[in-house]
Amino acid sequence: MQHSNAVGYARSYLEGGQAIPAGTVAASISDSWTRCRAQGLDPGIKPDDTVVSFAQIQHAREELRNCRRLALTEMQALYAQIPGPNFILAFADRHGLIIDTISDTHFSRTKAGKSIIPGSAWHESAHGTNALGLTVIHGWASRVYGSEHYFSDDAHLSCIAAPIFNMHGQMIGALDASCANATRQQHTEVLVKMAATQVSNSLFLIEQPGFYVFAFHPRAEYLDTLSTGLIAVSDDGEIISVNRYGKAFLDERSSLTGHGFETVFNCAFGPMLQRLLAGDTVQVRDQIGGSVFMQCRQVARGAARATRAASGAVENPHHKTAEGFIAADPKIQESLGLVARATRLGMPIHIFGETGTGKELMAREVHRLSQRSGPFIAVNCGAIPEALFISELFGYEPGAYTNANRQGAPGLIRQADKGTLFLDEVAEIPLAAQAVLLRFLDNMEVQPLGGGRASKVNVQIVSATNHALEKNLNNHTFRSDLLFRLNALTITLPPLHERQDFDAITRYLLAELSPGSVITDAGISRLQGLPWTGNIRQLRNYLQRLVVFHADGSPIDEALIGQHSQDTLAGTASQACRACAGHPLKEAECLQIRASYEANHHNISQTARQLNLSRTTVYKHLETARSK
Repeated sequence: MQHSNAVGYARSYLEGGQAIPAGTVAASISDSWTRCRAQGLDPGIKPDDTVVSFAQIQHAREELRNCRRLALTEMQALYAQIPGPNFILAFADRHGLIIDTISDTHFSRTKAGKSIIPGSAWHESAHGTNALGLTVIHGWASRVYGSEHYFSDDAHLSCIAAPIFNMHGQMIGALDASCANATRQQHTEVLVKMAATQVSNSLFLIEQPGFYVFAFHPRAEYLDTLSTGLIAVSDDGEIISVNRYGKAFLDERSSLTGHGFETVFNCAFGPMLQRLLAGDTVQVRDQIGGSVFMQCRQVARGAARATRAASGAVENPHHKTAEGFIAADPKIQESLGLVARATRLGMPIHIFGETGTGKELMAREVHRLSQRSGPFIAVNCGAIPEALFISELFGYEPGAYTNANRQGAPGLIRQADKGTLFLDEVAEIPLAAQAVLLRFLDNMEVQPLGGGRASKVNVQIVSATNHALEKNLNNHTFRSDLLFRLNALTITLPPLHERQDFDAITRYLLAELSPGSVITDAGISRLQGLPWTGNIRQLRNYLQRLVVFHADGSPIDEALIGQHSQDTLAGTASQACRACAGHPLKEAECLQIRASYEANHHNISQTARQLNLSRTTVYKHLETARSK
């Protein structure tokens, strides 16, 4: 009998109040169903979605501070490895209370996404049969697919959970991955188990910094894997703790802790320790005749050396397109479909959006979609002096005007041949230059200043502005015929507070600014409720300062964001030095340096190391600021 048919057959007995036929579902599922029925739970009703208070969530987070930090790091790495949308990762305590989540944009808006949130309880008595509830009961990895859930309301879910253990081998938490696709969960199961084991192993190291930690395994080639045994030993050779894999290799003795190293292993502790500290792999026998290979992983009273990186550099999965452009918002995806068709016809494209919404990134995405072989040339129309505008765009012949380059210049338009010309702040084009640009758009011929032969070019035109050009038509500062040539297709970028991919944007920016930092779903929800008048640019600056002031690697959650409003962070070291003030890019770097200097308690050396700058560079910005 196929699995789905067997489960359906078993459910008919469950919902009819009868005994579950043997062999129709796994024993762990039928046993759980029986327990749930004994508790008086009705499989046909909606499960209890009660959420505990925020104070209780914070208490649970504080109790599991180290474990939580490691778990969120692994969840972020795992999030980047799971293909496709509609899934959620959760970290829970040993009672099945959800503490933090990291979810896909689509899943967070579903019914299941709104029930798997911080503060929700997923132990068996609250949510019936589910993977996290089974892991809480049994202390091992569990999976529950679709209709195997006790409540029919959860039948659309498939979930995997794996336990996290402390240094004494006690379960203190769990990782869970849930989605709507059982087939994909079979692939995810291995990743979740690996992530939970990595958290347990890392926790074993950081919980005992004052002791030696040795890795051991019956096969030397497995010493660098997650399945290695770990044993913590004091200076005088007393065994402090052994992880679960290690106990299995040593015949699961219950009396290892507190015994001397030499009572468990058939070798002298001192000489063997010297070899391990020298970097050797040592083969030792235990007292019952088994043989294991051993390496040193942590030196007593020294900084713990990671056995492997907690997370590698992975490509961000959030619909990343050209140059980090995030396009998970349905409106933007629809616009990109129009852009792809418009560029095939060579239509000029106009981008409208508030300051900081990512107009240049959209322009670069237009260039990518056009599949042109030439370069992307960006022109800030407001930054070019009016007298030089035409010569900068169209080029000039030698001696065309006073102080001109003696060799002449090809101009930006010719540089963009077979590529894209991006005219940013197009409303700032001088009125005299608008007529010349209009003539170019009609025939795509470039006539350099000072004479010379006109040349034909093939350029994709993209323009952008942050205010409606129709207002410029009314005050006669912009030609209506030029506007109609530029806006053959107009793309409007929504402000950040309207973006449905706010979470994807936030995660991408944070990964770009600080690859090791993590942010919880609750933290993103808190951010989304703040006013972002400066849009994505403002959000990036806020995250940058938040990372600088919290360089201890602590997770960014709703509590941390609540402590640091936008105004609070902006007001700290908010004045750039005299040399950088008024120059946006230089000012951002200067503010970052000064913020880091404050966060490092006025330690110039530490600030320089943190930002990978020379001490001279740091001092220059600080000294100039002091003399203002």
